[in-house]
Amino acid sequence: MSDPKSLDAFPIAKRWPASNPDVIQLYSFPTPNGVKVSIALEEMGLPYEAHKVTLSDADVKSDAFLSLNPNNKIPAIIDPNGPDGEPIGLFESGAILIYLAEKSGKLFGSNERNRLEVLKWLMFQMGGLGPMLGQLGFFYKFAGKDIEDPRPRERYINEAKRLLAVIDKELEGKDWIAGSYSIADIAIAPWLATIVKFYEATEVTGFYDFKNVVAYVERFEARPAVKKGWTIPPRD
Repeated sequence: MSDPKSLDAFPIAKRWPASNPDVIQLYSFPTPNGVKVSIALEEMGLPYEAHKVTLSDADVKSDAFLSLNPNNKIPAIIDPNGPDGEPIGLFESGAILIYLAEKSGKLFGSNERNRLEVLKWLMFQMGGLGPMLGQLGFFYKFAGKDIEDPRPRERYINEAKRLLAVIDKELEGKDWIAGSYSIADIAIAPWLATIVKFYEATEVTGFYDFKNVVAYVERFEARPAVKKGWTIPPRD
């Protein structure tokens, strides 16, 4: 057991105090990026405690949150039992997924070749799918939809279609993006589901024409850990 005082070095733990300071502390909100970590923790069976950090400036731009993530984005974690038994704080969802997979020994491929396949598709999500679909949401569903110039909206709609086609082709004949279920799927699938759940952009992207993608999201969302992870931490 780690020393309960191990979180004292982290100012964020004063703003969002731990009930059980000996387990992983998750600071998040149920967005596509946020649920990557809650889903992974559920899938891996790692004990954790979730703290709701809203997307408001009062939370993500607070001194307490910035002390853990200077980039003011959820999710972030503190593991009181980090490398060499010392506490560690992490931000960036992809980095957190890799850390948790290595810690648990789960969902990171069965050998080095498969591990690199997982990494490849994880980086695809981090560098391409997430940022591009985020822009789609902004220009199609949220504040950017009121911009009169149609070019930004058209750009991200077309890029979303292109990325959906890439994933649809890759999924031909297999259930999961890197062969077996992995952190790459936990990174990719929530963003695909968001096209339906939050952006209401299925028609403009032709989402349901990508049959492999549709079946993939359905498989993903049927998993008990995924169903639970989408609700952690609760929005209300």
